[in-house]
Amino acid sequence: MTKVLYPGSFDPITKGHMNIVKQASDLFDEVIIAVLQNPLKKSSLFTLEERIEIIKELYKNVSNIKIVSDSKAAVDIALLYGCKAIIRGLRSLSDYDYEVQLQQINKEISNNQINTICLFADKEYQFVSSSVVKELFNLNKDFSRYVSPLVQEKMLIKKLR
Repeated sequence: MTKVLYPGSFDPITKGHMNIVKQASDLFDEVIIAVLQNPLKKSSLFTLEERIEIIKELYKNVSNIKIVSDSKAAVDIALLYGCKAIIRGLRSLSDYDYEVQLQQINKEISNNQINTICLFADKEYQFVSSSVVKELFNLNKDFSRYVSPLVQEKMLIKKLR
């Protein structure tokens, strides 16, 4: 069984993320989505627990997708769950530069056990990011085409609180 890890903060999970998950689930036996807290980000829209709950709800009927959370480095989580690689989504050249550095470090610290596989979201999601979605949300602009109806609903509920 070939397992891969798809790590991220997913705050919120976008259709771009979901497109990468779909591609990975078609290619691999199991996709483990690791919902992580980015220590560099000062604030988040959803708590870690809320993000896990949303993603579990989105994938509750998909048998080869598992959702986990951990405070370890992504490469250590990949090793823990017996993954062969880490999946990363690429949107732009700047993403590529960052991902090359990250994959080299991950390969080194995993003693060459973990590879990185980059996937490109379909063209309609190429420029979708959680940051853009949150900015549209905060500006009271329509963001519905970038997230699932469940995520949109959860975001709108957040705004009412």
